[in-house]
Amino acid sequence: MKIHTLFDRKCVLISQLAGVMLWTACALLGPVGVVAQTPAKPEPDTLLLVDGEKLIGHFVSADATNVTFNSDLAGTVKIAWAKVQDLKSSAKFAVAKKGQTFGRKTDPAQVPQGVVSVADQKVTVESSTPAPTVIPVADTQNVIPQDSFLRAFRHPRLTDYWKGAASFGAAIVQATQTSRTFTSSLALVRTVPSEDWISPRYRTTFDLNTAYGTNTSAGVTVKTNIIHAGIEQDEYLNPRLFFILDAMIDHNYSQGLQIQQTYSGGFGLVAFKNAKSELDFKGQLAYINEEFTTGPSKELVGAVISESYNRNLLRGIALHEELSVTPSFNVPSAYSANFLTNLGVPLTKKINLTAGFQDSFLNNPPVGFKKNSLLFTTAITYKIN
Repeated sequence: MKIHTLFDRKCVLISQLAGVMLWTACALLGPVGVVAQTPAKPEPDTLLLVDGEKLIGHFVSADATNVTFNSDLAGTVKIAWAKVQDLKSSAKFAVAKKGQTFGRKTDPAQVPQGVVSVADQKVTVESSTPAPTVIPVADTQNVIPQDSFLRAFRHPRLTDYWKGAASFGAAIVQATQTSRTFTSSLALVRTVPSEDWISPRYRTTFDLNTAYGTNTSAGVTVKTNIIHAGIEQDEYLNPRLFFILDAMIDHNYSQGLQIQQTYSGGFGLVAFKNAKSELDFKGQLAYINEEFTTGPSKELVGAVISESYNRNLLRGIALHEELSVTPSFNVPSAYSANFLTNLGVPLTKKINLTAGFQDSFLNNPPVGFKKNSLLFTTAITYKIN
C-alpha cells in the first residue's frame, strides 16, 4: 500500500505541474517564431486582372493553378493564372518548373531566383545575371518566397518549425460535495522542412495528456488519474514512406493500470496528402511492459497497427483523429486499443476552443475494473507556432 500511495502522490504532482510545463513550453517556443520573423515591410505590389480590376497589396506565392495575393482591401485571395494580366512584385522569389522535385541533394542555386513579374502569361525572374529568366505560366509549378525557399535547405535550429497547442484547466467545488479536477494537454509537431512544396526529411511529434480529479461525498472519495505521454520520430525514405521509432507511457487509475510502457519501431505510409488533409497508416513491432495495481507485471511482444487523419475544415476549424490496435503475440488475451479525436475551433489567432474524446480499451484489467475508459474534455487551447 505504501508503494501505491507513493506512486499516486507522484501522479498527482505530475498532473498539477503539467500546466506549468505547458505554459513554459509556450513561453520558450511561442516567442521564437515571433523573433525570427521580423522582416522589413516590402513595397506594395500590383496585380492587374484581365477584366481590368487592379489589386494593390503583396504577392504571397503561386502554384501551378493559382496565384495567392494579399490585397489591402480584399484580404488574401487566390486567383487563377488565366485571370492574371499583369503582376509586379518588389520581393524576391524562387520559381520552380513543372516536374521539378526537391530533396536533400538539391542545389538551390540551380533554381531561378530574383524579382518576379508576370505579363503575357509568362513569368520573368530578374536576378544578378545579365539576362532575366523567362518561364511560361503553363510550365510553372511553384513560385516561392526566396527566404522560405532557402530556409528549406538549411540545417534548422532545435527551436525551429515547432507547431502545436497547449491547454490547462481546473474546476473546484466546495459544497455538500467536494471535488477537484485538473486537466492539461500538450501536443507538438516538428516537420523539417515545414514547407509543403518540398518533401519532408523527418518529423517529430510529442503529446502529453493528464486528467486528475477527486470527488468526496459523505466521507467517501472517488479518484480519477489518467496520464499519457508519447514521443515519435519519423524519418522519411521518400515522400510517402517513412521509418518510425515510438515510445509511450500510460497510467490509468480507473482501469487499475499502474504503468504501461510501449516501445515500438516500424514503417508508415502516407495514403494521401493535400493542402487540407492527410491520412497515414502505420505498422510497428512493439515491446510492452504492463504493471497493474494487483497481480504480477507482464512483458509482452506484439505490434501496433494504427491510422491517423488530419483535416482542415472551414474557417480554420481543425479535425484530428487516431485509432490504434495493439495485439500481443506471446499473451494473446493481453491486447489493447485506443481511439481519440478532437476538434479545434479558432476564437482568435492564438486561442482555440477544443473538444476531445478518448476511449482506452484494455482486454485484461484486474478484477473489478472495466475494460473501457472514456474521457471527454473541453478546453481553451493556446496555439504554438
